[in-house]
Amino acid sequence: MNKAVAAAIITGAARGIGRAVAEEFLRAGYQVMLADLDEEGGHRVAAQLAEIGRVEFVATDVSQPGEVERLVTSTAALFGGIDVLVNNAGIMIRKPLEELSFEEWQRVLAVNLTGPFLCARAAAPHLRARCGAIINIASTRALMSELHTEAYSASKGGLLALTHALALSLGPEIRVNGISPGWIDVSAGQEPLSAADHAQHPAGRVGTPQDIARAVLFLADPANDFITGENLVIDGGMTRKMIYV
Repeated sequence: MNKAVAAAIITGAARGIGRAVAEEFLRAGYQVMLADLDEEGGHRVAAQLAEIGRVEFVATDVSQPGEVERLVTSTAALFGGIDVLVNNAGIMIRKPLEELSFEEWQRVLAVNLTGPFLCARAAAPHLRARCGAIINIASTRALMSELHTEAYSASKGGLLALTHALALSLGPEIRVNGISPGWIDVSAGQEPLSAADHAQHPAGRVGTPQDIARAVLFLADPANDFITGENLVIDGGMTRKMIYV
């Protein structure tokens, strides 16, 4: 793959992990298409990152098939193909089970699980032509839970299952992997972390968006083509820590 012309789609790119992934790919020489429901934020990030490399933005609700098709078609037309799809867009509605409406449940699953399915389906022909890669951003909540996160946890658990299903169906031409971040500080310094916050992690600190971005770039690299169907947990060791009360 010639990284000078390689192209990546990154959903949920207007902030946090998605923005960091976009910057990492641009610095690696990729052309990057940003997608997000936040039109103002997406255009702002695109303008900020334009000094690094070629970056475009398409406002997209990943739960809508027509908008996903437009995103993929636009990217392929602008960049001449697609090498990487990063399914990062996600939302959380945290409510007690009895207060969580059916519509809220459906909305979380539509964005967090149906969205990656739609994006993968639309991008597959383009990715297959380039022997590309899909990276799904799941969560450690797919493996363990907090109170009142039923919709989010279910969606991320489903995303891990979708990941290994896609790896079998789309391989060997397309590699599909997942990343499950733990506590990642996406506040950009607006919410100071305490020493105790960092100390509870075996790694000694809370994660950063860049920790995830570097891993996404690693999984996207064709040199790592023996890795597919996997879920990489990046959580500073928290899911390995036994806690007794």
